[in-house]
Amino acid sequence: MDDLKVLITGGAGNIGKSIASFLVKQKIKVLLTDIRDDLGYKITESFNFSGIKYIHLDVRKEGDWIKTFETNPDINILINNAGIIGFGRNWGPQDPENQTFESWHEVHSVNLDGVFLGSKHFIVTNKNRTGKIINIASRSGVVGVPTCAAYASSKAAVRNHTKTVALYCANKKYDISCNAILPASIDTDMWGQDLIRRRNINKLSMGIPVKRFGKPEDVAELVLFLVTMESKYITGAEFCVDGGVLAGSIFSPIPY
Repeated sequence: MDDLKVLITGGAGNIGKSIASFLVKQKIKVLLTDIRDDLGYKITESFNFSGIKYIHLDVRKEGDWIKTFETNPDINILINNAGIIGFGRNWGPQDPENQTFESWHEVHSVNLDGVFLGSKHFIVTNKNRTGKIINIASRSGVVGVPTCAAYASSKAAVRNHTKTVALYCANKKYDISCNAILPASIDTDMWGQDLIRRRNINKLSMGIPVKRFGKPEDVAELVLFLVTMESKYITGAEFCVDGGVLAGSIFSPIPY
């Protein structure tokens, strides 16, 4: 795996950090990116591995993407992980009736525009060699989420764009695959960090078929598989990491 160099967006978050950890353990080179620079540098230094470095990358800005690929032309795997929900930013409600137009655009600019820009410039850089794009979508892109309208909309669009990119690259005979991972109910800082958070997670776990929340490592393990050559015939696919939530109900009909 000496020829692999993986770019991770949103690398300062729980899932991004976990993905980096799994890759570093395999001695895979990693370029960790985020806009939370202090945290990004701290995480990178904690690995004590010369093959990982951190740079500032705002996924909403095309100039940042162009500069990143110009200075790191050996990147051959892109993990579009950066994403926001919209809560905790003084943006107000995120439901379809009360959400502001501004916050709607802010969420989409990170979750969707970031994926478009990253994929675009990755294709330009890698169209003459083997490359892989892995998009972190969400269960929320499959079902409606009344209190997270923009988030659900953006993740649904990521799912569709994943298929579009996969088919485009296949049609152009570019050796670039593109797949999506759909996490749900993953225990991250998104759920808060206090006793109320833990109570909520315990309560919500009862609605998950396996009766527990997932861990960032559950997502990272799948990313590692998709990064390796074992997944070379997989493209345009979606992988649910949700404890069986999207499979349906575990309750059987009551017989008469």
